Amino acid sequence: MKATIAELPKYVDKEVKLGAWIANKRSSGKIAFLQLRDGSGFVQGVIVKSDVEEEVFQTAKTVTQESSVYVTGTVQKDERSPFGYELLVTNVELIHTSTDYPITPKEHGTEFLMDNRHLWLRSKRQHAVMKVRNEIIRATYEFFNENGFVKVDPPILTGSAPEGTTELFATKYFDEDAYLSQSGQLYMEAAAMALGKVFSFGPTFRAEKSKTRRHLIEFWMIEPEMAFVEFEENLEVQEQYVSYVVQSVLKNCQLELKTLGRDISKLEKITAPFPRISYDDAITFLHEKGFDDIEWGDDFGSPHETAIAESFDKPVFITHYPTKIKPFYMQPHPEREDVVLCADLIAPEGYGEIIGGSERIHDMDLLYKRVEEHQLDPETYKWYLELREYGSVPHSGFGLGLERTVAWITGVEHVRETIPFPRLLNRLYP
Repeated sequence: MKATIAELPKYVDKEVKLGAWIANKRSSGKIAFLQLRDGSGFVQGVIVKSDVEEEVFQTAKTVTQESSVYVTGTVQKDERSPFGYELLVTNVELIHTSTDYPITPKEHGTEFLMDNRHLWLRSKRQHAVMKVRNEIIRATYEFFNENGFVKVDPPILTGSAPEGTTELFATKYFDEDAYLSQSGQLYMEAAAMALGKVFSFGPTFRAEKSKTRRHLIEFWMIEPEMAFVEFEENLEVQEQYVSYVVQSVLKNCQLELKTLGRDISKLEKITAPFPRISYDDAITFLHEKGFDDIEWGDDFGSPHETAIAESFDKPVFITHYPTKIKPFYMQPHPEREDVVLCADLIAPEGYGEIIGGSERIHDMDLLYKRVEEHQLDPETYKWYLELREYGSVPHSGFGLGLERTVAWITGVEHVRETIPFPRLLNRLYP
């Protein structure tokens, strides 16, 4: 019976054959232990010398790290194993011998591991992070599909910028200027006017020269947009979505979280509703905490967000930021011209902002005024302005950064471990 490691619990006391790589091995005179991986998981294979042919035992003793093999054996329960099962091996067939595999069980520097990212992905820790990332994506599709959203794919090449052109990668589009998208939001607003509730999931690019543990040059965003939805309801969708994703990971990635050493008691608290603090109150709070460097009208940096988040054991919404530090499309507060109907969702444990969202301006005249105030070309944004000309409605949306969310849920230190092949300020390889 051919099987994968993930399927082994279905075959207890039965013989199976699986294709695998040798993640590690150790042996004594009479027994050999092979740490096997096949992409679906990791399992230990045990070969007892007296139970197999001499040739099989010698192969098990001499096989090298990351060599590929076919292994035949009987599945057994093993309470000592994190997986809960092991394989009593009866045969090992060598497919390909790996020589001088560069990533050994010893410690390696970050730059070395990043240069070998194509191989580093094979490690148990990186495997666990990628499995959690996959579960977050799976749960995202499930949540939005179950709640009546339609998946829409905005373009990656755009002729305009939703948040100004200072952090864009420019390219030539035949005889025109084009940019790599920093957000699909404006296009999702158009989609929401056609389909009601929509979401996108795709790559975005920021030409921001930042080296912090929270930043990537290329990252993935989940961007829902909803017609006939105002500010408060938008926040409710966000907290329900994030809660749903965290609970899905807790349910379906227990082994991966254990591999990563994640304190799941902190994740178990992540259920809606989430606490909220206004920008005004956040400024007051930070002054009380000794942050004299921040003034009303300043944007928050990582230390400020972390200080605020530490007061809560759930993600916290910071609401109603000053108009002047937010993008042109955000709806003003009905009673205050100086703040807008927006919120950033700050993750606990120092992971920073994972969602930015707002109610969008739906008044044609006000949006046109904002375009001019931000010195944007009305002709370039003509199609966007027309969304307010033909049946405009109140609408809201948000964007969740996948990699920061993966970092928070897995507990890894740096976002470079949360994407298969990270693009950083000084890294375009591999």
